[in-house]
Amino acid sequence: MNARHARTTRAPEPHDRTGWTGSTLRTQVWVLTARSLRAAFGDYRLVFFGLLQPVVLLLLFSQVFSGVGSLPGVAAYDGYINYLMPATLVNIAMITAMGAGAGLVAETYTGVVGRFRSLPISPVSVLLARTFADTARLAVQLVVIVVAAVLLLRFRPDGGPFGLAAAVLLTLVVGWGLSWVFVAIATWQRNVELMQAVSFIAMYPLMFSSSAYMPLQNMPAWVRAVATVNPLTYAIDAARALALGRSPGWALPLAVLLAMVAALGGGAAAARNFRRSA
Repeated sequence: MNARHARTTRAPEPHDRTGWTGSTLRTQVWVLTARSLRAAFGDYRLVFFGLLQPVVLLLLFSQVFSGVGSLPGVAAYDGYINYLMPATLVNIAMITAMGAGAGLVAETYTGVVGRFRSLPISPVSVLLARTFADTARLAVQLVVIVVAAVLLLRFRPDGGPFGLAAAVLLTLVVGWGLSWVFVAIATWQRNVELMQAVSFIAMYPLMFSSSAYMPLQNMPAWVRAVATVNPLTYAIDAARALALGRSPGWALPLAVLLAMVAALGGGAAAARNFRRSA
């Protein structure tokens, strides 16, 4: 009886996958973004120091450069913190964007990206999830630094909560665009030390040769010329105007346009490098 049953019973056939077309790109991005966010907020030490860093930078620069508040072009802002704070938002976005590239290099080095390549998912979803996760992390950092500036440094934006919210939103757009530039660098160069060196070389000139810490008219002529073509200058000027209830003029559309150009150019380069390295 058992022998006949064994002969007539067939092993279960493998699941038929001919009708399965895979998950959509949106589902892949959502799942991978959630995974990155769990990794980012799963370690309380990483969360603590990640949120402490922008607050320390704001406190440091607000005290070191406090004498700039008496210079022409800054005194009209009724306190150096009002001039500095919107610029700090954009600079934090720059630092977080650099972290997006460093995070991708780290996941490549540890083999996480290799495991993603073995899955039936689009390579673009891996890159999109990385930028979205870091933009979400940036949003939390911006909220924390705004609260710290209001409570500790008496930051009082004349633009009110809506103007400040518009400045934060603009910063998120700029940060997302910049993250694609550093992700493109990460897909081009996978050495961690070299990635950090290239990122810092790109970051510090952009931060300090801008209108972040003092008006352009107070800079040497050659620095002023560099700051005039620095894309961060337009983002900082627009964020400052929105937060302080002033007209951003052409700075706002130029900042958004440059962020989109960075996202498109960096995204195209990152996708090409990512596929070539597969």
